[in-house]
Amino acid sequence: MFKRFSTLGRIPAGVWVLGGVSMLMDISSEMIHSLLPLFMATTLGTSVVIIGLIEGLAEATALMVKVFSGMFSDYIGKRKGLALLGYGMGALSKPLFALASTSSLVFGARLMDRLGKGIRGAPRDALVADVTPAEIRGAAFGLRQSLDTIGAFLGPLLAVALMLLWNDNFQAVFWIAVIPGVLAVALLFFGLHEPKTPITHKRTNPIRRENLKRLSRAYWWVVTLGFVFTLARFSEAFLVLRAQQMEIPLAAIPLVMVAMNLVYAVTAYPFGKLSDRISHSRLLQLGLVVLILADMALALSQHWSTLLLGVALWGVHMGMTQGLLATMVADTAPAELRGTAFGMFNLLSGVALLLASLGAGVLWETHGAASTFWAGAIICVLALVVMRLRRTV
Repeated sequence: MFKRFSTLGRIPAGVWVLGGVSMLMDISSEMIHSLLPLFMATTLGTSVVIIGLIEGLAEATALMVKVFSGMFSDYIGKRKGLALLGYGMGALSKPLFALASTSSLVFGARLMDRLGKGIRGAPRDALVADVTPAEIRGAAFGLRQSLDTIGAFLGPLLAVALMLLWNDNFQAVFWIAVIPGVLAVALLFFGLHEPKTPITHKRTNPIRRENLKRLSRAYWWVVTLGFVFTLARFSEAFLVLRAQQMEIPLAAIPLVMVAMNLVYAVTAYPFGKLSDRISHSRLLQLGLVVLILADMALALSQHWSTLLLGVALWGVHMGMTQGLLATMVADTAPAELRGTAFGMFNLLSGVALLLASLGAGVLWETHGAASTFWAGAIICVLALVVMRLRRTV
């Protein structure tokens, strides 16, 4: 127990600030995103295929933009300014959801929000790596992810309470979501002091061929794993849509995201700390097994209790793998190319997420909800086989 608290005490203040910023922005974002699939399906009459396309394009945009923001942060040797720009765009997008009356306007707001996420993501992750000693890096990424995910379950919880209070008034909830977004930007601006020299090597264009060659085979294997994991785990909007089929009251459906993110938040730091001591490959494989079980529970679900089991397992998988993959990127990339490395990782993950979400929507419409989750389980099994054949990461 004392060792656990001593590890927390060694984590730099900058990591706690970045975690707090992530938590506030996630409260803001998840108040909206936990309701958005329902808002589009019920109020705007949007089809599941279009919802999947919008979610896939928006999330893929965020991940793809990270490659450019990461490279730029490596080139200029600064991270905080880009993070501020990204969080600022996220905060500015929130009123647009409240004003949206068509699917195209929702798409525009979603794109702006995720564009901001893409700009801030790689510099923020590189900042965590820059300020944290290597021997506790897994714990630091796990802590930041835990704080981020606390926001991701508080957001839907607030959304449920306000929906019940205001008789399912989506727009009113969206307006309230503006407040934590603004607070996140303020905390980042006033609370984070960027290291004066986060990169000590001579700065050159990160996308020059000789620089990209410095990204090792071990790094590209991690990128490949990230692509496959994302391909198997489509947008969480489909968890919300699955809950809608369980005859759960409309205002209570966002509790599905509360449950998933609560489990995610509770497990991210312990698994991040565990990743500093055991084989990364073994932990990733266990994460795939958990996702297979989650997909099976969601595919077979006929009652809210089975749905909740699948959602909880989904959260455990996220806690096991997301901080771990970030740690593996940081460990396999040169310090002066960390922003670029995170950017390239997220670029490929973005492509995978777009393909996965679009495919999930098409399967849902043509073969039913269960087929979407069975497809995810099959991809997980294939990935697990490949990892077992290649035992070293």
